[in-house]
Amino acid sequence: MGDVVKDLTAGTVGGAAQLIVGHPFDTIKVKLQSQPAPLPGQAPKYAGAVDAVKQTLAAEGPRGLYKGMGAPLATVAAFNAVLFTVRGQMEALLRSQPGAPLTVNQQVVAGAGAGVAVSFLACPTELIKCRLQAQSALASSDSAAVAVKYGGPMDVARHVLKSEGGVRGLFKGLVPTMAREIPGNAAMFGVYELLKQSLAGGQDTSQLGRGSLILAGGLAGASFWASVYPTDVVKSVLQVDDYKNPKFSGSIDAFRKILASEGIKGLYKGFGPAMGRSVPANAACFLAYEVTRSSLG
Repeated sequence: MGDVVKDLTAGTVGGAAQLIVGHPFDTIKVKLQSQPAPLPGQAPKYAGAVDAVKQTLAAEGPRGLYKGMGAPLATVAAFNAVLFTVRGQMEALLRSQPGAPLTVNQQVVAGAGAGVAVSFLACPTELIKCRLQAQSALASSDSAAVAVKYGGPMDVARHVLKSEGGVRGLFKGLVPTMAREIPGNAAMFGVYELLKQSLAGGQDTSQLGRGSLILAGGLAGASFWASVYPTDVVKSVLQVDDYKNPKFSGSIDAFRKILASEGIKGLYKGFGPAMGRSVPANAACFLAYEVTRSSLG
């Protein structure tokens, strides 16, 4: 149980660091993903990531970049505690003997298992976050969804529970969430271990310095998004879709319609901010996790 408590604590600290560093990038990503496709001859609401930042700052100030942070901040402890604890327990199951380092392939398996577990926490949290982040982007459309104005995370949750099918409504987008979290975490933890072993010159990575951990963590985070980004776009558009007059009947339908109307580019809307976020945010997360875990013995 000592290892579980250490993973819970270190995962919580790592998650908080990741959220503080990365949330503004995430806000811009969701705004770009969820903005309606412009009518023929019209320009999109946001010309790109920089324009989205400028418009957000002009309309809402710096606080606008942290909109929707309440939901993930409230659950960051649970999310990262589950992620790193399940990964830690899977590492224990996969080890050939106590204390033996895992291979890169074993870390991939451990990351995938952790991805299954965190999907059930990520889905409702992401739905609430995306609804809050996307409000201003959707305001320029004719969608009935903009008739609902949310005052904060709890307001989103209350509305969904009351008007969108109860608890089931909070798990809208679970399939693409799992399609993101399982392969994404498999790639991230696999790349993280691969880079650590490469930098250490072997399987013993215990003596790596903070600079090496930052480098490995940042590139590992980038591998997460590079491997699963289109599924994140599908998840976001499903979670902000109007409940009464939906544009999409499900994940496959959303994928096909985005591809048909916007091409491959449509599946990579917001990719720049996502990648810009992933490196510093995951570098902060892994460094905070490793330092905290090490300090706990």
